[in-house]
Amino acid sequence: MAEALFNNLAKGLAVAASAGDRPASRVDEKAVEVMKEIGIDISKQRPKPLTLKMVEEAGVVITMGCGANVCPIVPKQIEEWRIEDPAGKSITKFREVRNEIRKKVEKLVKILKKKDVRFSSAV
Repeated sequence: MAEALFNNLAKGLAVAASAGDRPASRVDEKAVEVMKEIGIDISKQRPKPLTLKMVEEAGVVITMGCGANVCPIVPKQIEEWRIEDPAGKSITKFREVRNEIRKKVEKLVKILKKKDVRFSSAV
């Protein structure tokens, strides 16, 4: 959801790539549904494993509720958003998480626009 929200709101200012240390085999149907509700189709997206190359190429790395023993340690600007993983939870929880991510992405895009920053991000 974060990748799609960022890429939709940033409109080419920067590009996000979302990945995880243990990606699921497919995008959760509830995530697809709640994103469709706001006009963003993520049905063709596939979870990706986080790679060193992704981290090296990113201008900013954003983690979401990542434990110290799980997240990569990288010499980058890192921001922790501590967003609950809605996997296995209700559609209401997916909407809450989507809305929380959207608020944070909107704030990040505003900051980037003020700084006129153009780069790729791993989200």
